[in-house]
Amino acid sequence: MKRLFLIAAALTAATTTSAREYTVTSPDGKIEVKVSTQPELRWSLSRAGERLLEPSRIGLTLAGEAPLGVAPAVRSVRTSAIDTRSTAEVPTKFRELHDRCNELLIAFRGDWAVRLRVYDNGAAYRFETARRGETVVEDETAEFNFASDNDTYWTRERNPDFISHCEAFFERKRLSELERSVYAYLPVYFATPGGTRMVVTETDLEDYPCMFLFGGEGRRLRAEFPPVVLESRLKEGSDRNEEFLRKADYIAVTEGTRTYPWRVVTVDENDRALLENYLPYQLASKAVEGDASWVRPGKISWDWWNGLNVYGVDFEAGVNTATYKYFIDFAARYGLEYILLDEGWSVSTLNIREPRREVDLKEIVRYGNEKGVGVILWTLWNPMKKDLTGILDTYRDWGVKGIKIDFMQRSDQEMVNFYEQIARAAYDRGLLVDFHGSFKPAGLQRKYPNVLSFEGVYGMENDKCSKDITPAHDCVLPFTRMVAGPMDYTPGATVNATAADFSVSWSHPMSQGTRAHQAALYVIYESPLQMLCDSPSHYLRTPEFTGFIAAVPTVWDQTAALHASAGEYAAVARRNGDRWYIGAITDWTGRDMEIDLSFLGEGRYRMQYFADGVNADSYAQDFRTGEREVTREDKLNVRLASGGGWAAILTPVK
Repeated sequence: MKRLFLIAAALTAATTTSAREYTVTSPDGKIEVKVSTQPELRWSLSRAGERLLEPSRIGLTLAGEAPLGVAPAVRSVRTSAIDTRSTAEVPTKFRELHDRCNELLIAFRGDWAVRLRVYDNGAAYRFETARRGETVVEDETAEFNFASDNDTYWTRERNPDFISHCEAFFERKRLSELERSVYAYLPVYFATPGGTRMVVTETDLEDYPCMFLFGGEGRRLRAEFPPVVLESRLKEGSDRNEEFLRKADYIAVTEGTRTYPWRVVTVDENDRALLENYLPYQLASKAVEGDASWVRPGKISWDWWNGLNVYGVDFEAGVNTATYKYFIDFAARYGLEYILLDEGWSVSTLNIREPRREVDLKEIVRYGNEKGVGVILWTLWNPMKKDLTGILDTYRDWGVKGIKIDFMQRSDQEMVNFYEQIARAAYDRGLLVDFHGSFKPAGLQRKYPNVLSFEGVYGMENDKCSKDITPAHDCVLPFTRMVAGPMDYTPGATVNATAADFSVSWSHPMSQGTRAHQAALYVIYESPLQMLCDSPSHYLRTPEFTGFIAAVPTVWDQTAALHASAGEYAAVARRNGDRWYIGAITDWTGRDMEIDLSFLGEGRYRMQYFADGVNADSYAQDFRTGEREVTREDKLNVRLASGGGWAAILTPVK
């Protein structure tokens, strides 16, 4: 973890000031942040004359000290302009990053400071302290006192210990309708009556607990944090679910000289602009030193969703070597980079260093290498925590390419640190990481390029047990969870249903919405490690669909948002190399959409498209494909069925 004394220069040149309010604006002058220091430290936010946040308290409470933020004495104030460019190691929106903002650094007596940055699409602040040795953080004050009774997408979390997979259904509510008894994990979306869109999240989260938001106070939200867990144990009969026996009355024990997580508010003029916002990634720590050229994003043929139900074969399907070789053959045929052996490959969930006797893992890895397909293993977090280096050394020696680690469920300081320990240990051994059963991304994926995806999303795996994962839900996620970073949603269903036809099936699951909706998700949803959830046997019998989704990359050089309305529809174009890819989805409302191709370069492009069939409104598996030449002068009229989608691959004509 970085421990930079970033306020040293300001303190060295400190001069006392009597001012009580300071202002910093975005480079384009539209977003304005004001900071007042008396009687308490507060910040407010506006855009283009629209008041967004009324003065909102911020502060830190360190053990043995007066609260930082109550009647603070300013020692120095410094403003600066930042305008730098860098390259993302694993780009999910843009490869070339432009970090352009204005910064305000206020240093206070007592060797602490607040740093604020204001961008054209958002604002963020963080605390910085300079203390010898360790310090105990008793609490942090973070308020969001909204100027209007905004709409929000709220997650109904209730667990008093903040135990959660962060897999909630987003409810559209007014701030004034929120109850104190339920809270939200980050990120949280807000829409003002004036049309501005905001998302509150955090980034550069290190050695510190996650932040949660509580309502029930009109337009004001307050942050709370999981306390340090002093003693815990597995619940009786469970291999993964914990109970806390003792909790501290503080939230972190950390180094006294450090920077704290950024508190981020993205600010965009509409939902469409939000789809291009990468502020949480910009503010995260730069990548650790070392060669990351071995990091290989890609797609995975996944076994769990389809229950290993393969057919038309001459072996008995199940958790065995023959079945996984069949997955490898399928992956190799379509150029997929990996297969995943999910829960069940090991002798038990607590013994993840020994495969079941039916699984010859060394042979599976050898066979995969022969075919150019890597193997990724599911792991439970409990045994990994007990022997992290030993288990990862074993996986490396086996030739495994990465891990999917699952069921962490906690967001306290210890668990945040465990994420970083996993990321670092895996990076040192050339292993990829997919955090499942996890909280949202909060900058770790930039610091460790081998961290390719996170769950923390109510994803399509829940089609096996609920009716919640609807096309409307799919149209909420790009504006809520995905703002924080890549998400392991697991698309790719080949059995598709209308709302009337859908039924829950654990062993033979289906998706809601059309086949073209599934195809479009591969462009719209960001995940450098993207799953193909269905059975290889299904995919082999629908080669047009399989070939199309297999051809869609998982990393992007450029993103151009086309159309958006949270909860209703989204359309995005993305570039990888010289090819462009377009995805469009809708909720249960069928709609016509114009796709303006002015984002293309000069010249002609061959467009291959995957669209809803004529009868997709009543038979969701109906699709049609086609091909035509287009230029940047063209505007396409696209028809999306109820629950539908549309996707295209555009290749320059040489």
